[in-house]
Amino acid sequence: MNAPAPHLLIVDDDERIRGLLRKFLARQGFLVSVARDASHARRVLGGLEFDLIVLDVMMPGEDGVALTRDLRETIATPILLLTAKGETDDRIAGLEAGADDYLSKPFEPKELLLRINAILRRMPEPEPENTAPKVLQLGPVRYDMERAELLRGEEAVRLTATETQLMRIFSVHLRQAVSRAKLVEDLGRDRGQAQERAVDVQITRLRRKIEADPKQPRYLQTVRGEGYMLAPD
Repeated sequence: MNAPAPHLLIVDDDERIRGLLRKFLARQGFLVSVARDASHARRVLGGLEFDLIVLDVMMPGEDGVALTRDLRETIATPILLLTAKGETDDRIAGLEAGADDYLSKPFEPKELLLRINAILRRMPEPEPENTAPKVLQLGPVRYDMERAELLRGEEAVRLTATETQLMRIFSVHLRQAVSRAKLVEDLGRDRGQAQERAVDVQITRLRRKIEADPKQPRYLQTVRGEGYMLAPD
């Protein structure tokens, strides 16, 4: 039996762009819903579950970065931001708010498709049956490698798709430095300093969820000149 098609939510105040993206992505086999602004998106999200949200940053009223930050309080659905070309501050702010990736306007629809597929590939696989759990202890926090869950006590700590993939990468290379270039490659992104800086932002967010003092990390360490390393108890 085939898996259901991924369900995408497109949030953009431009009716023409919404229509074009809806038609293009539907032709690629996705289920597609649309929303015209942040308020509309919340109503749609209240009744449906999505595999990924494509969200424009520049919208009247509540912008995409603010909506991303608010959504991250309740859901871990991957978010791809559409930003104006050259607006570096918006990109960094979006990643810090919890977005998984960004794409600069104007863009080719095929590039959007590649980004969407890359993010969906990073989503955690279903838990294998009859597999003993492997748990990494990180002080008061623990990471269940099989379930791809970060727990503080009995409470789950929400991870974005990118943060989940970073934990998977570090779990495979425990106590070994992983370069920023390799992290970019394993995350399925284009090479370059901009993407390496984007990874730095994701590491900063992940440390806030793991470390007692993110500015002096004990578990997700920086190895000078080599990259980052996860060193559990």
